[in-house]
Amino acid sequence: MRILGLDVGSRTVGVAVSDVLGWTAQGVEIIRINEDEKEFGLERMAELVAKYEPSGFVLGLPKNMNNTIGPRAEAAQYYGELLKEKFNLPIDFQDERLTTVEAERMLVEEADTSRKKRKQVIDKLAASLILQNYLDRKGPLVK
Repeated sequence: MRILGLDVGSRTVGVAVSDVLGWTAQGVEIIRINEDEKEFGLERMAELVAKYEPSGFVLGLPKNMNNTIGPRAEAAQYYGELLKEKFNLPIDFQDERLTTVEAERMLVEEADTSRKKRKQVIDKLAASLILQNYLDRKGPLVK
């Protein structure tokens, strides 16, 4: 029973997947999207759903620091609705405040990754952190 974790931005969706037991998250890829042109990468997501056969999705919910829902969180919720309609799988949200900041710090301080390379992997790493935080909060999928 795998779960796909997503970090939804306006231009990209970082994708991570859990192991079958629900212990760990692993970054998969970054899907290019274009919100303005209503291109959400659902064809590629369908390929990932077919490959990993997830039992559901976890999307990062970028709340404001005062715990309110702003435009980016609304966009994540909209993307979740698109996924629910297309794949008929459960959608859950994980508070992702500062997740991208944490991912950036990890890449700079711990991996000493160049700015160009960081841009190529930041959303995938953020998706992994979102999913790992969710898995840690929920506990293993199989008991």
